[in-house]
Amino acid sequence: MASPTRAPRAAPQRSSGTARTVGPGEARPTLIPRPFAVLSAIVGAGVLVALAELFSLLLPGTSAPASPFVAVGGAFIDMVPAAVKDLVISLFGTADKLVLFLCMGAVYALLAAGIGLLGRRSRLLAVLALAGLGLLAALVVITRPGTGLVDAVPTLLGTLGGTAVLHRMLGLARSAAAGSADGGARRAAPGAGTGTALGAARRRFLITAAGTAVLALAVGVPSRLAGSARAAAEAARARFRPPPPAVAATPIPPQAQVRVPGMPSFLTPADDFYRIDTALAVPRVDPATWSLSITGLVDHELTLTFEQLLAEPMTEAHVTLACVSNSVGGDLVGNATWLGVPIRTLLERAGVQDGADMVLSRSVDGFTASTPLEALTDDRASLLAVAMNGEPLPPEHGYPVRMVVPGLYGYVSATKWVEELKVTRFADDRAYWSDRGWSERGPIKTACRLDVPTQGVAVEAGTVELGGIAWAPHRGIAEVQVQIDDGDWQQADLGASANDDCWRQWSLTWEDAHPGEHTVTVRAVDGTGQIQTSQRANPAPDGASGWHTVPLRVR
Repeated sequence: MASPTRAPRAAPQRSSGTARTVGPGEARPTLIPRPFAVLSAIVGAGVLVALAELFSLLLPGTSAPASPFVAVGGAFIDMVPAAVKDLVISLFGTADKLVLFLCMGAVYALLAAGIGLLGRRSRLLAVLALAGLGLLAALVVITRPGTGLVDAVPTLLGTLGGTAVLHRMLGLARSAAAGSADGGARRAAPGAGTGTALGAARRRFLITAAGTAVLALAVGVPSRLAGSARAAAEAARARFRPPPPAVAATPIPPQAQVRVPGMPSFLTPADDFYRIDTALAVPRVDPATWSLSITGLVDHELTLTFEQLLAEPMTEAHVTLACVSNSVGGDLVGNATWLGVPIRTLLERAGVQDGADMVLSRSVDGFTASTPLEALTDDRASLLAVAMNGEPLPPEHGYPVRMVVPGLYGYVSATKWVEELKVTRFADDRAYWSDRGWSERGPIKTACRLDVPTQGVAVEAGTVELGGIAWAPHRGIAEVQVQIDDGDWQQADLGASANDDCWRQWSLTWEDAHPGEHTVTVRAVDGTGQIQTSQRANPAPDGASGWHTVPLRVR
């Protein structure tokens, strides 16, 4: 009997470091060179941190510990025994934090190198490893004191960017390695080429790696420095206790708050106070490095540090602020108790020269506002404010120092993070919004709105309680009048007045509301006797006007 025919045995293949033998007709897997794999992972890991640092500054609602380096470093410090901490401080003194960050960077680079070695054979495995590292950092972030889920977002976004870069870099590295293998075969064969493709693939990888690394450094280093300044500012704010006022505000009468269910608070909490400004990211100003300069048309230019400003006699005042972008019936208005130094006292000390009619205030982020000089030198409570409702200014509202000027829209007066007051003339200088077509002076127009019932919510027939707010800062509110459908104007009941710079709440009981569709229109009369205009106007260029009319369904 003939023996069975055996298939020809494949010729043995020499291993080039791969994990298995290559079968007949099968392409040899390309192993990425170690330097290329490690460099790919370090670049990807660098992008992860750089983007996380950037987003921790830019995203609203995140705090200083949203930085993964800050969070991980803080967690590490918490775990280190006190004796080790004392030793590090004794060795490095005030440079201990720098040493910590350098050590963290070294450990992070080693971890990235290990991830790169994983990527020699499997891009997916390396990407998953870097993603796991980012997720671990995000977990550390949200477990730090004072953080929440939103603080993990910067690290998660950085992880997405870093893993994408790692995936791309390993692909380029594999192409360069494949070119190396093909180039070697060509050189070994008669008539082989010069390896031009090999050189191009390597150059492409190295140029991409170098460019990405430089970009990551350009983003990450300034973001980390800004993050350090932000952390210092937040720590200083946490320690700050507003000084007692030399001139206290008149107590707010209890009757200022109208007792109608659903009415807003007479004083607006800081968290609910509107925020409109040009800052993409909230400036975090360290009061230790802050100073205020008074320049321009003055006899003596002044510069004050934060400590020097706090040494000045403080005035407390209840003041309503409004944004010029507020539409009729809108909520871009708020009322708070402010504590600060009267601006007029500093201008008097500097000595304002004849001919000046404007003060150009400048913020640390470059924003400018043009405030009429008389609004800063008359008897109104125009302040360089350091506190709001008895607490340090929130960063979003100008910490450490902002301007508060009764009677003027914020775009010409309420400069946050203010660092310069330049005494000048409207004819010589223009401010940020003036250059964009808005009015230069911006007095707040008399306004009134209906808050209760909430628009769009049906109410029961019978007795309906109406309520709202009216404001005409620095003129005060004398009356609020309400019209239901096409009926006569009725006098609303006014809450007690705190002062002419504050809004007033009002209420009206609608006794015989019958089912159907109705309209409620409200208007105010200011302290000079002037009735609020019915003429409708858009916010640009000097504020909206018109009566607030609200459709109301009674069932």
